[in-house]
Amino acid sequence: MSSFSLTPLETRVLGCLLEKERLTPENYPLSLNSVATACNQSTNRDPVVSYDDKSVEAGLNSLREKKLASVIFGAGSRVQKYRHKLLEHYELTPPEVALLCVLLLRGPQTPGELRSRSERMHPFETMAEVESRLDELARGDSPLIRFLDARPGQKERRVIQLLSAEVPEGEAAAAAATTIFHTPQPTAPAAEPTPSQTEALAAEVAVLRTELEQLREEFRAFRAQF
Repeated sequence: MSSFSLTPLETRVLGCLLEKERLTPENYPLSLNSVATACNQSTNRDPVVSYDDKSVEAGLNSLREKKLASVIFGAGSRVQKYRHKLLEHYELTPPEVALLCVLLLRGPQTPGELRSRSERMHPFETMAEVESRLDELARGDSPLIRFLDARPGQKERRVIQLLSAEVPEGEAAAAAATTIFHTPQPTAPAAEPTPSQTEALAAEVAVLRTELEQLREEFRAFRAQF
């Protein structure tokens, strides 16, 4: 199991930093606005989200606290720019980074889906190469992925990345979210949220926690003046 436990917001931000480093290196590292735009893309993302700059900044700051991102200032520029530090924690090849990036941005997928969706970052010549790289990512004391059972009607197993906090799938995930955010009705079962709703709620909780910690720091600084 990975030593990290990223929120959905942190997962999306890290995935975007990895993706843009490879697809648009001329624009990398990224400004806050560029990170927000990348997070909210309607293509190559699942789920599609609409984070504001404040939320994205909170996600970037959380990644910095976890040593997965850093901020720099470009030559002659006062605009802060951000880069990931994933490769300071893991020795990964470009093909492995491409696969992990797609998993961060799109959730669990089959090896076939990963092959087609990672093509712009790294073209895999054969499915055997994809499987080999996935096997490498699944090895060791801190694996970065694991294989899931195939969905009904599918032959291929799916793959999930382990940098993020593991959420039970299907009905278990929905039931857990319902317990936290809704009061059960005695006469009828509460409606189960979809996976995208669950991720959105988790992202909101992460942002609120960050804002609460900032308020606490400001209050401590205010008291220290007296």
